[in-house]
Amino acid sequence: MTRRQLLATPALAAAPRAAARGGLTLNEDCNHFFVARRAARLTHETIRSWVDQYAATQVSELVLNVNAMRSSFVSKHREAWWTGIDPSGGKDQPFLKAIPPESRQVFFDWIRCGWQMNEDKLDLYGIWIPEIRKRGISPWVSIRMNDLHNVAVEDHPMHSSFWRQHPEFRRVPYRGEERDKALDYSRSEVRQHNFSYIEEVCERYDFDTLELDWMRHGFHFKPGYEAEGRGILNQFHADVRRLLDGWQRRRRHPIGLAVRVPPSPRSARGLGMDAAEWAHAGHVNFVTVTNYWRTVDNNMPMEEWRALLPKTCRLAAGIELGCNAFLGSVAGDGRSWQSNSLETVRGAAAAYLHMGVDRVYLFNYMDADTTLDDVTRYPALLRECGQLSTIEGKPRRHVITYQDTWAPGEPVAHALPAEIRAKGWRAFRVPVGPVDPKQKVSVLIGSTQAAITVRVNGQPGQAEGVKATPKPGPATPVYQFQVSPAGLRAGENVVEISAELGARIEWVEIQLSQKG
Repeated sequence: MTRRQLLATPALAAAPRAAARGGLTLNEDCNHFFVARRAARLTHETIRSWVDQYAATQVSELVLNVNAMRSSFVSKHREAWWTGIDPSGGKDQPFLKAIPPESRQVFFDWIRCGWQMNEDKLDLYGIWIPEIRKRGISPWVSIRMNDLHNVAVEDHPMHSSFWRQHPEFRRVPYRGEERDKALDYSRSEVRQHNFSYIEEVCERYDFDTLELDWMRHGFHFKPGYEAEGRGILNQFHADVRRLLDGWQRRRRHPIGLAVRVPPSPRSARGLGMDAAEWAHAGHVNFVTVTNYWRTVDNNMPMEEWRALLPKTCRLAAGIELGCNAFLGSVAGDGRSWQSNSLETVRGAAAAYLHMGVDRVYLFNYMDADTTLDDVTRYPALLRECGQLSTIEGKPRRHVITYQDTWAPGEPVAHALPAEIRAKGWRAFRVPVGPVDPKQKVSVLIGSTQAAITVRVNGQPGQAEGVKATPKPGPATPVYQFQVSPAGLRAGENVVEISAELGARIEWVEIQLSQKG
């Protein structure tokens, strides 16, 4: 079948059979496996056994990301990670000259690990996909549509020759920020470059769903051209859907099309990503709304998304690895970035499952390095955080965070930090999901002043003094207040803070402790 014939084939109505509401969708990124296992030579068994940890968990879909700018397999359309490396050249070879000296050994080791896998004729995804199916999990393949890792360094070895050789294809040529260096999808050359790779992935791998990851890195058109961009991406998804329809006829099973887009419909449309249009046109059957990277957004407008999407479209809440209260916030240990704990993931998942999402989508929650703050709790994450029934009664934390991706010119709203004048007050909304009257309820406030009072839904909290800074937590002192469980409401709760002497508030959370 020619490409022209394939694109002319009418779409099939069928989509992959989805599991019941609840469950985890988990993304494995394109180089983590090599990085985490760089010290050993990969074997078929090493690759195969990676899947075992997800058997008998709440993981419904394993999403295998196959690329950034480069590919995790040898492609006809872009370089593999290891293209250009001298496997016997060591860490100081020219290929790695743009890497800081202190990081070169790690880079050399993991890139060589991938090279050796290819030399041994081991196909990472060709091994994983049937193993995933054997365990009753749905195998997906995810393609990053505009990855920008390391673009501050023009000659970084992770960049593709396409990006390097075509600066004229970049989104904003007159500035030098990371997002400005994204490829501009109004260029037909950019669309064809990525569509050709999608075609190759479809030909090479027999997956259940293809995910187009528009949040790596979220900016695809020149400022002011996003409305035209919506039309361009609408057609792009129609073309991909027709391509998938042809492959599902060949493979005799449905193939879904999923997308990752910004947290709010307004921001998504303002960046050219009209996911509701894609879904109503029948091109997309799974939409994940998510922050980009720095923090999980704990209050995305799921009710609005559900009203916009057709009932047949699955809606997932994307939970990023970071847990930071505001742009520029500092952790209790002085770091500029901090990760979620099992308790904060439970909190985010409980709130979103209570809002009625179909899935909790975990991004950057892998089995080593890039993972929970305490990797020993990774198995518990996989077995608990996809269903309200397995979160119920366990300690969880509901933290105020923020949306980290906005369209150019869109008003940027952050609840924190909040400056309260003397004798003044501020209010914050915190979604907590279902409530259990048997659990202890505390409010934790990161404040520059101790003279504050707290109410939850109008009910006063009892001050319990300074608490040791939790992880994640703020750089300010943390003050704890106990609240009657009877005052907590299922869903959204209003926390009011008054400051006798004035204060700067940098952290707000509602904490539910273990049942007594």
